[in-house]
Amino acid sequence: MIESFRNIFAIPDLRKRVLFTFALLGVYRIGCHIPSPGVDPNALLEFMQSQANGFLGFVNTFTGGSLQKIAVFALGIMPYITASIILQLLTVVWPYLEKLSKEGEMGRRKITQWTRYGTIVLSVVQGFGIARYLESVKAGNESVVPDDVKGWGFRLLTVITLTAGTAFIMWLGEQITERGIGNGISLIIFAGIVARIPQAVLQTWTTFQDKAEGSDIQLLILAAVMVVTIAVIVFVERAYRKIPVHYAKRVVGRQTFVNPVLLLTNWYFRTRFSGFQ
Repeated sequence: MIESFRNIFAIPDLRKRVLFTFALLGVYRIGCHIPSPGVDPNALLEFMQSQANGFLGFVNTFTGGSLQKIAVFALGIMPYITASIILQLLTVVWPYLEKLSKEGEMGRRKITQWTRYGTIVLSVVQGFGIARYLESVKAGNESVVPDDVKGWGFRLLTVITLTAGTAFIMWLGEQITERGIGNGISLIIFAGIVARIPQAVLQTWTTFQDKAEGSDIQLLILAAVMVVTIAVIVFVERAYRKIPVHYAKRVVGRQTFVNPVLLLTNWYFRTRFSGFQ
């Protein structure tokens, strides 16, 4: 592992790709802290903290905490993933898309282009829904969106801001895939989740410290379970099984080796089912 890290800086092309990936991920993290205009940040923070254990808190994890601030990247990369899933499902039921998926690189480019269009459409719809929802949210006696800001101006500005943010994240992911390392979309999701780890660790530590005696043992058990779970996942992902393949006829050098059992089996099935298409 240490040797692999050394090779990152020893190979110029690999070093450039790694630094390029980290630079774009840094841009993504900066955008997660730029708030969308027209929202009261204090009232919004109070409301999101009250919803931390609900569905909004779950979605906020995948956006790297940007939803909590209604940042420029509040929608994250989820519209792109949703559009990709929709097109994959349509490939099964729409013959034209199925034909495109089998046309090689040109077909994949066409599907990717449609995925981008679908991402923009979904971002507009979700952005409008968020704008309407924010206008109705109150944190205590304060509205998340001030009364003098509410209206079509705020809605239009929110839709444009969030849609532009999602389009920019989509572009970042494609640039990382093309000029960086790994899959850009997956790395952006990973960066958003990892960014929440320090806060989650601190919150877990505080929760266990507030408990009665024996919390240290429970914390150690929790840490051990997490380590074992990660180790099992890595083991399963990296595991492979060698399956021996027997050929009816194979050539080694100038010699031909024949397996009579496989030859007879192949002959039987060809003659027995030769009438079936």
